Amino acid sequence: MATVAKSGAEVNQHKQLFNKPTTTAESLAVHKSQFRFPAYAPTWDPNEKYNPYDEFDFSDPGLLADEKLVNLFPNGLPSTDADKRASANTQLVKFGYSHIELTPKFGSEIRGIQLSQLGDSAKNDLARFVAERGVVVFRDQDFRELPIPQALKWAEHFGRQHIHPTSGSPEGYPEVHLVYRDANTRTWDEFYAKRVSSVGWHSDVTYEKQPPGTTLLGILELPTGGGGDTLFTDTTEIYERLSPEFKKRLHGLKAVHSAQEQAARSQEGGGVVRREPVKNSHPIVRTHPVTKKKSIFVNPSFTRYIEGFKSEESEALLKFLYDTIAKSADTQVRAHWEDGTIVVWDNRRAVHSALFDWDDGQTRHAFRYTPQAERPYETPYED
Repeated sequence: MATVAKSGAEVNQHKQLFNKPTTTAESLAVHKSQFRFPAYAPTWDPNEKYNPYDEFDFSDPGLLADEKLVNLFPNGLPSTDADKRASANTQLVKFGYSHIELTPKFGSEIRGIQLSQLGDSAKNDLARFVAERGVVVFRDQDFRELPIPQALKWAEHFGRQHIHPTSGSPEGYPEVHLVYRDANTRTWDEFYAKRVSSVGWHSDVTYEKQPPGTTLLGILELPTGGGGDTLFTDTTEIYERLSPEFKKRLHGLKAVHSAQEQAARSQEGGGVVRREPVKNSHPIVRTHPVTKKKSIFVNPSFTRYIEGFKSEESEALLKFLYDTIAKSADTQVRAHWEDGTIVVWDNRRAVHSALFDWDDGQTRHAFRYTPQAERPYETPYED
């Protein structure tokens, strides 16, 4: 996924792309006219500054969900072997919607349900469903057609909307994070001059005191030849596969996550910094408030060191965790983007990576709504 100024490694990888602040009404009008969805044209206001975030009370809406998710899936989910094996079209006829499991434990694809039409009870069920499945790909969505104020109100059901410190955003709506690579930007050779892969695993803005929970990413424009998929991996399953003794050692450890490097890269590239960069400490093993399951909560984009460890000790342990995340293809799914796709995932459980694998001269444009959740916490180790 190519970005103007996204998070972590992606900022460094794509900082050269279209990241100069828009400063005049005339240039802004011309700028917007170039986009299929002008309301989502990325802008950067160098005068836009915000105070550090205060803590806020948060209760996950998934705690209010119906156990059988009847508000989201009124006819139930495919449960028999025959129904689960059935094609999406067959399920659509029988249930009015389809649910295809991307893997048995992680990742789902849904057709026939419009996110934009969900009421509060169905949103509660959605929060629980996403927590249980980790990442859910919704096809044929009209969410991008909503006026941005209406979309923000929809997303606020899941938490306070995060304002990204460096990325492009629609004019007047800094809460909307934009992902963009311009059709006229030719950077393939430069991008891969010093790297062999575009993969950069991360969970979004984990340097915040209260990082995101249920998160929504929608596609606006795609490369005509395809490409730009998003990889997700399941850190709950990764935790479960560790030995009991190793799990015990991880419990009680905290790691520091930092926004300082991201801010510095934005400044170096001529971009904006809306808020002074922060550092926060989070448990390496965090507990999900809805599922009560534990996951590994570190990522190479924002995690810097383990508190109380010497640098060599911290680097060795973090490297093991990062390598496990990167190499565990059997805990991963690949979200393939189609026109009208929305992906909803749980940032507490799933780490993800953008991919830059399409030819130059193609536009890729997407939006993200990023509700903040609880401050990460852990519960005692249990056999």
